[in-house]
This record gives sequence, structure tokens and C-alpha cells, in this order.
Amino acid sequence: MMNFKEIDQIIIRAIPQTCPAAQLAIYWRGDLVYHKAYGHLDPEVKKHPTQLNTLFDIASLTKLFVTTAFMTLVEKGKVDLDERVSTVLPDLSGKRPIQPYDDPLNWGEKITVEENDKKVDASQITIRQLLTHTSGLPAWRLLFLQESRDAALCMVNETFFSYTPNERVIYSDIGFILLGLAIEKLTKSPLDKAVAQQVLTPLGLDSTEYNPTSENIAPTEFCAWRKRRIAGEVHDENAARLGGVSGHAGLFSTAVDIAAFGQSFLDASLLNPKTIVEMTALQVEDKGIRRGLGFLLHSADPANFSHALGTASFGHTGFTGTSLWIDPSHQLVIALLTNRVYHGRDSAGILHLRRAVHEEIVENINYSA
Repeated sequence: MMNFKEIDQIIIRAIPQTCPAAQLAIYWRGDLVYHKAYGHLDPEVKKHPTQLNTLFDIASLTKLFVTTAFMTLVEKGKVDLDERVSTVLPDLSGKRPIQPYDDPLNWGEKITVEENDKKVDASQITIRQLLTHTSGLPAWRLLFLQESRDAALCMVNETFFSYTPNERVIYSDIGFILLGLAIEKLTKSPLDKAVAQQVLTPLGLDSTEYNPTSENIAPTEFCAWRKRRIAGEVHDENAARLGGVSGHAGLFSTAVDIAAFGQSFLDASLLNPKTIVEMTALQVEDKGIRRGLGFLLHSADPANFSHALGTASFGHTGFTGTSLWIDPSHQLVIALLTNRVYHGRDSAGILHLRRAVHEEIVENINYSA
């Protein structure tokens, strides 16, 4: 049997400096073998301990649920991976310039990916390029400064590009906002309902939702834009401007729900095995970053937190301090949810924590096997 004592201590030692609250859920060989909550929702006074059913803002783990919802539509023949996005979203068309984009960590500053006088034909961008972050779309834009959701979506639909498509991997929230809009058009329903219908309900993930009404939610950071600590609403500013429902962020969940979602890829309980193989196969690689469809793949860098896992492992992280990793070779799923942004946006602590947890779990598995 796996020894959880040291795994437990690793997370306990990270609280409250790295994150005030955390949950860990582990599936091994098809069974939920560990599920625990740590810390407090109010670290200053410690009156409300984190519970197993406490919801966490999962940030970009949302992208995995949206990708999966989209892949159910591919399986049903409603859309093709190599189809042009413009066939579903006609507004994404026309020749557009290549320009620097807003730095998400330093508002007011710009990031230049490519100096290029050429223009990109937006109508040629494919669904696969959105899923692999090779579309040429900017990583991020200041959507939340627009006055309304409609104005923000107009900014997305009319966006410039930041590099030549297929020449770089630039992780793009803009691309996944478009993917969410495509799902809405294909299903003729709002994205939250489409994700629930295609993914959450079939898998029985009752604790996963957009815009939760529960009061048992781990708070995130003090928001400079909203001028208050965020609790019970989405941390991501752009997702907030979009009404809390978007393709790139917005879902809240528990570690056990996230782990069960991950286990569905080992069981092929929602998507067909052939679909899962394509999603988790290497689609693109750029400067050591390896991507499948929606998923980040195992890193060859020994310092990376996925390196301890099998070379066929795949997963994703969320800016708020969340992660899901799936390791077919070990029949292992690890869901670690935290609210590390409670203290700000320095990522060093959460990177160390993920790596330590993954390494200890794999060491235990190898010892127990």
C-alpha cells in the first residue's frame, strides 16, 4: 500500500506560505486511494478549515473540460479538428496585422513575439491550431477593461495576431475563448450548459460548475481591478468580464471531481480510446514545450514537475495554483488544488510543491509495486 505520511507532510509544510488552502486527490489502479483537505479559507484567523467539498477556482484547468466537450462534438461528427474556425465563427475573418500583445503579469507593458510586416488571414485558422496554441493569436488581451461582455467579445473576434501561425507555440487564452464560442454555436446553448451536458453530467461531476453559489469556496487574491479580495467569483479578470463563463477559465471544482475527470481518460469512460490517443499524442513541440490537443505533455526537463511521472503522462495547470496530471504507465491520476494566488502571483512556491508531491507519490508507487 502507498504510504501517504510524507506526501501529507509536504503539503502541510507548504501551508500557509505557498498556499493557505489545498486539496489532494489520487487515483491509483482505478481506485480513489487518497483524498484530503489542508489549511484554512481564512488563514489570518483560522476559523474555517478547508473541507473535502470546498470549491477551488481551477483557472486554466477549465481548458481541459472545454477541450473534452469539443472532442465529444468531433466524435459526433458535428465538426472536424482541421476545420477552419471561420466556418463556425464567421467573424474570425479578414487580413490582420501582427502586433505585440499585452503582458498579463505587467499591465501596460507589451510582449513582442515576432516583428513582421505580413498580415495573417484569420479565416484560415483551424480548430487544431487553437487546441495546440499554434494559431498565431496573442496570448492575452485586456478584455476586462471593456465596458461590457459584448464589447469584450468584439475585441476577441476582431483581434490582431502576434506571430505567424504554426511557427511558435504561444499559450493563448484568446484561442480558447474562441473555442468556447465555437462550442456555443455548434450546440446552440450557452457554454456552461454545453460543458455540463457534454462532460460534467455524463461523468457525475456534481461539484464542478461555473459561477458557483456555494459559500464554501477557497478565496484567491486581492484584485487590483475589482479592489477586493476575490471569494466565490472567478479570479481571472477576463473571465469575470465575460460573465464568469469562458473557454479559458471560470470553472470551480473539488480535487476529487478533478481526479475523477482525469481517471475518465484512463478508463475511456467518456471519449473513445482513439480520441484520447490523438489528444495525448505529441502534436507540436517548441523550446521543450510539448503539447497534445488541449493537454500539456510530459517534460524532458528534470527540473519540471511532470518529469517524475511516466513519459506518456499528460495534464494541465491553472494559474490559481491547480493541477491535474494523468500517468498511464503508473495507472495514476493526481489532482492538486490550491489557492496559491492568495499571496500574489509569484509561482516559485507552487512549482516546488507540485514537483515534491509528484516525486513522492511516484516513489511510493515504485516501492509499493
